[in-house]
Amino acid sequence: MSKSHKGLGRLDGKVAIITGAASGIGDSTARIFAAEGASVVIGDIQTALGEAVAQDIREAGHQADFVELDVSSDAMVRNIVRHTVERFGRIDILINNAGMENSKPDIDTSEEEWDRVLDVNAKGTFLCTKHAVPHMIAGGGGAIVNISSVYGIVGSPGFAAYHASKGAIRTYTKAAAVAHAPHNIRVNSIHPGLIETPQMRTMLNNQPDPAEAEARFTAYAPVKRFAGPEAIAYGCLYLSSDEALHVTGAELVIDGGMVAW
Repeated sequence: MSKSHKGLGRLDGKVAIITGAASGIGDSTARIFAAEGASVVIGDIQTALGEAVAQDIREAGHQADFVELDVSSDAMVRNIVRHTVERFGRIDILINNAGMENSKPDIDTSEEEWDRVLDVNAKGTFLCTKHAVPHMIAGGGGAIVNISSVYGIVGSPGFAAYHASKGAIRTYTKAAAVAHAPHNIRVNSIHPGLIETPQMRTMLNNQPDPAEAEARFTAYAPVKRFAGPEAIAYGCLYLSSDEALHVTGAELVIDGGMVAW
């Protein structure tokens, strides 16, 4: 759906950095934002896929660059911010989407695994925000959307480091929203549930019985199905647009009813 999205100019003239945009939610968000008039800068560690997304967007007649990015690296975050400002003159939108999972419970999680998940998910969100905000202030404001998870709200028997990182994103979002409101910068979080991404599909396919695993996961959602990544991308679009000018520090849960149970 996102590849054929017909824009209405909701982001005309805006410049957006989207992390983890080589696939899944970030890919859909980049394509939809570009169709809505934004110049997008795609950041990801997956260089070939990221370049391909940017090329597709340019071939559709929109503005897009790819910059290699590991969000846990301060130097690489500084680089994508510098590239964006030098190339497009400003930063209006930041989508902190890059992330990783670890399905292990706490007693089976190594210190190295814990640190890596927290570094990418939580520290990466912090670093990108820290370095983008001064440019948003210079431009008169902006919008930041942090991709958390329903696992930042509720618990499960596994995914210990992932829960911790997404819970950190949830509350850091509120702190950043309060801190930057005087500068006309809005900061909100989105909490996806079951989303059909390459990362999720790989995890399911690595199970002894992928079909049984999928049925087990979808049993947690009243709608009993996965959503496509565009479901989250459209949430990002709303929160990044002028339609959400009075929305900050909020949690947008897009989960097929998971946390309602």
